[in-house]
Amino acid sequence: MSGSAPSGADGMSVASAFSGMTGVEPVVFKAACPDCRTGLELSASALRLVVGATHRTTFYSFTCPQCRTAVRRPAGERIVELLTGGGVRALRLHATGRGA
Repeated sequence: MSGSAPSGADGMSVASAFSGMTGVEPVVFKAACPDCRTGLELSASALRLVVGATHRTTFYSFTCPQCRTAVRRPAGERIVELLTGGGVRALRLHATGRGA
């Protein structure tokens, strides 16, 4: 290849495919603090997601920026999909197989 931009199956270069984009809006998640009742808009980096083997061990958490309360909420399958799709990194817990 002699200095040309990479192209896809349709012959369009990667550069031309994205040439009309001016930027990407960051994903914002809406939540509320149960203590101070403040409505919040949180970035993906402000949320923590833990995915366990059961619904009891799968949750998301954040610290309220207003009152500094640590908030923990259960996360079902749909919440996990929405959070991970929006860029929240997930910590996946693995069962050790010990105990009952």
